[in-house]
Amino acid sequence: MTVSIVLQFVIVLAAIWMGARSSGVGLGLWGAVGLLVLVIGFGVSPTSPPIDVMLIILAVIMAASVMEAAGGIEFLVRIAERVIRANPKYVTIVAPLTTWTFSFVAGSGRWRWPPSPRSRRSRRARWRRRRPP
Repeated sequence: MTVSIVLQFVIVLAAIWMGARSSGVGLGLWGAVGLLVLVIGFGVSPTSPPIDVMLIILAVIMAASVMEAAGGIEFLVRIAERVIRANPKYVTIVAPLTTWTFSFVAGSGRWRWPPSPRSRRSRRARWRRRRPP
């Protein structure tokens, strides 16, 4: 391994680390900065953009958006709430399994944020019932 490859690897890791710290759009911006440093500093030629991957991501986002606009996410949340409330004793097992199942069925984990408060309410209600007066 040459020093150039190690330096390039360190730059890529630094760009990923900085992007992860800033999150959101910052992740893309730091990726662009890392690519710019590799292109200008090391003369690496960038390849063509991964169009297939971009189209798959676009399709998943579009499907999730349509499901939300049609009320599908609220429907999944109601089902998840019923399942979790039916088994409050096993909420630590049932809630992750419900989340995984719906993420698998929906094709995206984007739906998982709406049921979080309901899961917390179910845990609090169970805790209040168990708590001695």
